Amino acid sequence: MKPGLLRTFALISSMVLGALAPQAHAGAWAIRWLVVGMLFLVFLQTRLSRGSLRRSHGVLIGANVGMGFAAWGLGWLVGGRDVALAAFFAGITPTATAAPVVVSFLRGRVDYVIAAFLVTNLLIAALLPALLPLVLGQATPDIFARVLGSVCLVVFVPLGAAWGIRAIHPPAATWPQHLRNLSFGMWVLALFLITANAAHFLHSHPELPAAVLGEIAATTSLVCAANFAVGWVIGGRQFCREASQSLGQKNTTMTIYLALTYASPLVALGPTCYVVWHNLWNSWQLHRAALASRAEI
Repeated sequence: MKPGLLRTFALISSMVLGALAPQAHAGAWAIRWLVVGMLFLVFLQTRLSRGSLRRSHGVLIGANVGMGFAAWGLGWLVGGRDVALAAFFAGITPTATAAPVVVSFLRGRVDYVIAAFLVTNLLIAALLPALLPLVLGQATPDIFARVLGSVCLVVFVPLGAAWGIRAIHPPAATWPQHLRNLSFGMWVLALFLITANAAHFLHSHPELPAAVLGEIAATTSLVCAANFAVGWVIGGRQFCREASQSLGQKNTTMTIYLALTYASPLVALGPTCYVVWHNLWNSWQLHRAALASRAEI
């Protein structure tokens, strides 16, 4: 089996196994540390230079925040508070760690997406302690401090550790290349635990109306489509594909962790559903790119 197909099979299998093993939710505490580990490896190999930043990166930040609140409003219209929060956590999520990899397969500008990953993850992480209390309806100093602590642990601690180690030992920047399988394994395990946690919640609440689940799935699918479309417009002719991927493919493990911590497993189904939607779109894009590549031969 080719490496690309093997990885796709591993991702699908992890979600299927998680759905079949809801008892594995007991290991959900590890999701936080898996996110920290993955971001540490990403930060080891990424640098933010002045030349890699474009004006459209600033627009992407605004769109990322705007999409979070637009999704929140849509969720309220569709199904009320829980659907609104589920949509918010899906919409506010910054660029995924794997977005540069997908863009490289699509023959796009990887440096643009790496810059988008850094600025969206850092700035959204800085804004979340102020934004989350607002949408949760708990705008108090206590919740602000707790969210700030969680975000610092998940994003800024691995960032500081990675850049500090790289400054002391520059060859550390090559470690992620040798640890690709480890990083991918952490992502597979995180998906397994996320799915198992969602399955356990659904098994524990059989009274939950199927309509609510359908509303969350439908709302997040619209948010996903809007993200890719708006990103395409923001990128213009030069960076349409790159900006689309930067806004559409999201670092959902971070917001799933925050949703589980400060909302509920039901709300966490929002970014969990988004995982399915953006990966379906990525699969279609990669399929089209493969067909185009064959046609050129």
